[in-house]
Amino acid sequence: MTTSRQPATRSQQVVFTLYGDYLRTRADEVWTGTLIDLLGPLGFSAQAVRSTLSRMSRQGWLRGRRVGRNSFYRVTPKSVRILDEGAQRLFAHAPKPWDGRWHVLAYSVPERKRHLRDRLRQRLTWLGFGRLNAGTWISPYPAPPELVAWLASTGTQGYVDLFESRHLGYRDDRQLVAMAWDLGTLNKAYGGFLKTYAPGTHDDTTGVATDGRSPCDSFVRRVQITLAYLSFPYVDPGLPPELLPSDWLGDKAAALFQDHHARLSSSANVFVDALIGQAPAAPSWRARSNGRQETTT
Repeated sequence: MTTSRQPATRSQQVVFTLYGDYLRTRADEVWTGTLIDLLGPLGFSAQAVRSTLSRMSRQGWLRGRRVGRNSFYRVTPKSVRILDEGAQRLFAHAPKPWDGRWHVLAYSVPERKRHLRDRLRQRLTWLGFGRLNAGTWISPYPAPPELVAWLASTGTQGYVDLFESRHLGYRDDRQLVAMAWDLGTLNKAYGGFLKTYAPGTHDDTTGVATDGRSPCDSFVRRVQITLAYLSFPYVDPGLPPELLPSDWLGDKAAALFQDHHARLSSSANVFVDALIGQAPAAPSWRARSNGRQETTT
């Protein structure tokens, strides 16, 4: 169980997780009281939840409105894009087959546009590229459409060159991978995740169907394991098996997460559906009150 005092970034992650896993498929908007009841078992006070919702509204992640004494929140298009990408990464299929070719991105961004260079590096890391040296990044896969679109939208394409090539020497491909990605640290993190959540540990959820665990407990455990696994899809470059270490644990960790996530689903849904069912009814989002829609941030 988490403590009642949570860092702001942590509370926002939990809210995103709730909307991604449960809320946006159940209701167009969610009563603040429901969100307080959902985050309470996770260790968040009512005040902390309200502060988080207000902050996320100011940042454009949520849109809130007040109807009488009740407040309701819905996700914005900005959040929907993040949630869709998160779901795709969390439940991604196996890596595509590799044809043996490397895709190289080389850039030279002037110092006066350093902020653009920093953003480019963040984008490349986000999309799974590895840094071969200061201005050269590689991937076993072609540049994805979202990178091409981002380069065009930011005006960065004038500083970038893209190549397709084969590695001729003098290291083998796995040595090249070791230079461009820190897979050792990532593999240790996967090992820690497996050690914590594998069957037989204190967080084992394999007995959900028979041990009488409550829907609330299933909900809490499902959120906890999702948060524990959440960062991996964003830092794992998704390399093909031919390029991974022989002791790679990423596939085992993904399978364990997806298995636990599925096993806890039915019981956790009972808890969430019960709370949503207790929420007060609200007029349609487009409904008017006294001739105008009431909104709050």
